[in-house]
Amino acid sequence: MRISGEGGSDPRAWCAAITLAFLALILFRIGTPASIYFDELHYTKAARKLLTLNLANREHPLFAKEVIAASIALFGDNSTVWRVPSALFGTLGFYAFGRLMWLVSQRRAATIFAMLLVACNFSWFVQSRIAMLDIYAASLALVGLWQFAAALESGRPRLRLALSGIAIGLAMASKWSVVPLALLPGLTFFALKLRRNDFPAIKRIGLAEAFAWLGLLPLAVYWLTFTPAFFYHDDPHRVGPLGFWAQHARMIAMQDSVIKPHAYQSVWWQWMLNLRPIWYLYENVDGAQRGVLMLGNPLTMLAGLPALVWCLWAALARKRRDALVMAVGYAAALGLWLVSGKPVQFYYHYLLPGVFLSGALGLTLDQAWRKGGPWRGASLVMAAGSLAMFAWFWPILSAAPLAGGKGAFVEWMWLKSWR
Repeated sequence: MRISGEGGSDPRAWCAAITLAFLALILFRIGTPASIYFDELHYTKAARKLLTLNLANREHPLFAKEVIAASIALFGDNSTVWRVPSALFGTLGFYAFGRLMWLVSQRRAATIFAMLLVACNFSWFVQSRIAMLDIYAASLALVGLWQFAAALESGRPRLRLALSGIAIGLAMASKWSVVPLALLPGLTFFALKLRRNDFPAIKRIGLAEAFAWLGLLPLAVYWLTFTPAFFYHDDPHRVGPLGFWAQHARMIAMQDSVIKPHAYQSVWWQWMLNLRPIWYLYENVDGAQRGVLMLGNPLTMLAGLPALVWCLWAALARKRRDALVMAVGYAAALGLWLVSGKPVQFYYHYLLPGVFLSGALGLTLDQAWRKGGPWRGASLVMAAGSLAMFAWFWPILSAAPLAGGKGAFVEWMWLKSWR
């Protein structure tokens, strides 16, 4: 993960500036629509019930719903209040990814390119503006990876490892889809320890202590978030603090019971090819025809696939650890869905793989940038193209008023499968 200083100085100020600009975009008109849309139906209802200690949405862990419930309790029950926590967590995860990119690559251009690509990849923006669970899990997983990468060379590795363990625990307590990524810090530490790597943290911390920070602590944090479930008023199967397995057996059974086909369901290879997005919203609401489409950026999500192949080659042939991190992160985030028995899956499950895909493309653009000449121009064209795509699709990413009534969506429907 340590590469010579050829990549320039730490772009910390750039990371902060891009993050603040992204937050401003997310918050713009975040309360529109003023009514519940798409899967907010499940999670706002569950949050309201949590406030009265009543059972709802048992098939998923509690942390993200607890955050929404706390927001409602503190600030009232309206669309802005439901969604602002998603915006804040999405922004945190966005910044965490930028810091992770710098730590693993030590390349200034790669970090800035990758952050711009994630900001414009559509899906991170859309998911940061809706009261669903995925952005909490994805963002906290990225925080966990960031803190682990920082721990490796930190003068205070225990603090960083503790923060990584807490973030991993909260990520799993938001949604189980992040479990493969949650395993990576512990497995990486074990592999580096076996190789007697010279990272300061590897020298100073033994395997038993690392297991406590990256294994036991996340599980303890995860289980603590279930505390409200121990006191549900209306749960005939309520279990106490020692009922870990019983609680999870019921959750697994409920997830596996969802077998009714859905109009927007899709599978992993359709996500990779950007073939089956989801209309989260398309109706006349708040005085205008509006839409929110959960889609990947048509330019960069496809360009990221050959970039991912290049990263895999660079990792194996050139021993590029930054490329390896992006390739392994993508594989871990997507791999669960290749083997999952869950019968109904959706494009939003590609949220985290899409981030690592953007990271892979960021490293590829950095490689072109460092070659100079026309290659540098090509990298700028790709970054500008990503931004142009985001601007073009903005109306149906942000629930803007659409001119043309019910047929307005046709302007953006480049493929029949997008309808």
